[in-house]
Amino acid sequence: MRLRGRDPRAAPASSAGAGDARRLAPPGRNPFVHELRLSALQKVQVAIMTLTLFPVRLLCAAFMMLLAWPFALVASLGSAEREPEQPLALWRKVVDFLLKAIMRTMWLAGGFHRVAVKGRQAVPAEAAILTLAPHSSYFDAIPVTMTMSSVVMKAESRDIPVWGTLIKYIRPVFVSRSDQDSRRKTVEEIKRRARSGGRWPQIMIFPEGTCTNRTCLITFKPGAFIPGVPVQPVVLRYPNSLDTITWTWQGPGALKILWLTLCQFHNQVEIEFLPVYHPSEEEKKDPALYASNVRRVMAEALGVAVTDYTFEDCQLALAEGQLRLPADTCLLEFARLVRGLGLKPEKLEQDLDRHAESARRKPGGRVSLLEFAAQLEVPKSEALQDLFSLFDEGGAGEMDLREYVVALSVVCRPSRTLDTIRLAFEMYGSQEDGSVDAESLARILKTALGVAELTVTDLFRAIDQEEKGRITFGDFERFAEANPNFAEEHLYPEQTRPRGCAHALPAPTPNGFCADFSPETSAAGSEPFHEKLD
Repeated sequence: MRLRGRDPRAAPASSAGAGDARRLAPPGRNPFVHELRLSALQKVQVAIMTLTLFPVRLLCAAFMMLLAWPFALVASLGSAEREPEQPLALWRKVVDFLLKAIMRTMWLAGGFHRVAVKGRQAVPAEAAILTLAPHSSYFDAIPVTMTMSSVVMKAESRDIPVWGTLIKYIRPVFVSRSDQDSRRKTVEEIKRRARSGGRWPQIMIFPEGTCTNRTCLITFKPGAFIPGVPVQPVVLRYPNSLDTITWTWQGPGALKILWLTLCQFHNQVEIEFLPVYHPSEEEKKDPALYASNVRRVMAEALGVAVTDYTFEDCQLALAEGQLRLPADTCLLEFARLVRGLGLKPEKLEQDLDRHAESARRKPGGRVSLLEFAAQLEVPKSEALQDLFSLFDEGGAGEMDLREYVVALSVVCRPSRTLDTIRLAFEMYGSQEDGSVDAESLARILKTALGVAELTVTDLFRAIDQEEKGRITFGDFERFAEANPNFAEEHLYPEQTRPRGCAHALPAPTPNGFCADFSPETSAAGSEPFHEKLD
């Protein structure tokens, strides 16, 4: 399973720009993974700074937050639902100035000596909504504290001591996870404020909705664009020699990022306000188109690619299961292409058995593009051709339908490894006893992991204790239950990582921010998945 005939830097991936049929490549790196490696000299520096400057910076930052608390408490008294008074009273202007100064001093104490601001921030009457990207670290709170703009946050955040008071001062739009109608209410509140003619503070929204490593811009969620009012795009960059800022779903955790960042002599951030984007009538009616076009403008300013990866792809990449997806898996691209066909998730899982039965009837599971379209009950299209190309390894115009079924099973139920393997054995197994040889097992696992090459010799020998040269699903299941970490021991040894569908790109110059979603903790992988702290 691989991408055939594509250069990740030039080949296409769908982009929905107005009148723009271009397609941009999927990124060479998984956007939800950040690997941080320190040289020996950097480790010595961190050790020295930990004993000297780190505790001083931490205490100063904590003191600044405590100093800001009484001002924020007094200024946030009263109903948060009431429209702010216009013009602001003198005492509120003074409090606002003092809070901005205190917060800037806090960041200065944390080592952010240079906060470069480019462009001009529009006034609320010009653009009620500011869209910020990339979203990669909690240090993205810097532009929030500099402008005191409102944000969209979880309702639970207001109950955090000290921090909750500071949050309430900026009059955020709160989202309640316990209220099933909260999403609609949030959108309505954003609409109300955005259409108030500048009477409410501007709302800062991170439309990616989750943290990435800034190698690309993932799909923007439409919330900021539903009101159909002008927005001002804002791009963030962190041009530091060592990227201790990025806080993604897989990589260093929140406390480690804080520790390493405070142990750097100097940190810098660039905030660039781009020109206000005025939507066309078509964009006002189609928030997804509006979001896509704004994303394209921001990607061009950053010099990065756009990709149709989403928050749901992040969940797939980091799902708990006995088979851990590698960072360069093709399955994220596969999931994107399947979504592009407009197939509903619930129908996809229901169709697994039907597809598997069809694959068993085909000699070698081989189908042409037209047969593939008929099997999926979709018309022939460019999106279908791209999906077909993932499996047409030889470029002969044929693919193995069994591989599609295995990949689809992983995408539909990423944590149910054995269910996927059972389905694969039913398709690849012999008619006599359903057993497979080492070559078939390799094809199954390569597809389930979304990689082009994988050595399964050690795993097959460990399962085939009787040296019959074939194994059944029962053999595999018993081995997996007895050795729950079989993939770590036999498929991911400490050697060269299997080559996936995307070629590695040169490491980009760091930019940066983080998300309001809390990922689940997982022990899989060389770096643990860390639960985000709000």
